[in-house]
Amino acid sequence: MSTAPFSPFPVAPSLSADAILPRQTYRQGGIRQTVILIGASTGGTEALRVLLSALPAQMPPILITQHMPEMFTASFASRLDAQCTLTVKEAQAGERLLPGVAYIAPGHSHLLLKPVAPSGYQVELNPGAPVNRHRPSVDVLFRSAANGAGPHAIGVILTGMGRDGANGLLELKESGARTIAQDEASCVVFGMPKEAIALGAADETLPLSAIAARLVAMVGQRPATPSL
Repeated sequence: MSTAPFSPFPVAPSLSADAILPRQTYRQGGIRQTVILIGASTGGTEALRVLLSALPAQMPPILITQHMPEMFTASFASRLDAQCTLTVKEAQAGERLLPGVAYIAPGHSHLLLKPVAPSGYQVELNPGAPVNRHRPSVDVLFRSAANGAGPHAIGVILTGMGRDGANGLLELKESGARTIAQDEASCVVFGMPKEAIALGAADETLPLSAIAARLVAMVGQRPATPSL
């Protein structure tokens, strides 16, 4: 007789980004528009508010995966939009990425970056299986940018539980992208950034309060003037 413990709740397998898209080598000579990718989980809603509200409108497109149920992502984007100089919206399939706009992954699908010739990118949404038990998954977003943007991408991994995004940040770095991880002291949960740092995926480890200024410097923009 089997003595294995009985679990009334089956545990879903933890899939990698391979379940959604293959890893591909970035093709030099492709699209050269800068794009910023941000991943977050536990504590990320406040971290994103702090980060995005400190950025000026003159920024490259920003794609964001925040682990969040689908009934909350549209209202979350709307709240951020009211507090930021940037335009913040829930991402829609097929829309062209525009400078000065931050796109929040809808809770029902993975958010991917898709290159569009001759220049630029568009949103792709994939309702496939959860990756690292998350949909949307940070690993999926980061891999899509490693494949399609390579050295023209900047990846940022913020506070969050688990390891989603750690492998993807490494893939971004290996493709030539610049990468940032939030430091332990400013994280609510030092999980995802910790895993990324352990893999050697982060070029820089910064407190949350310093990330906006670093992004501005990376893209050659002046920091926003604080409102009084």
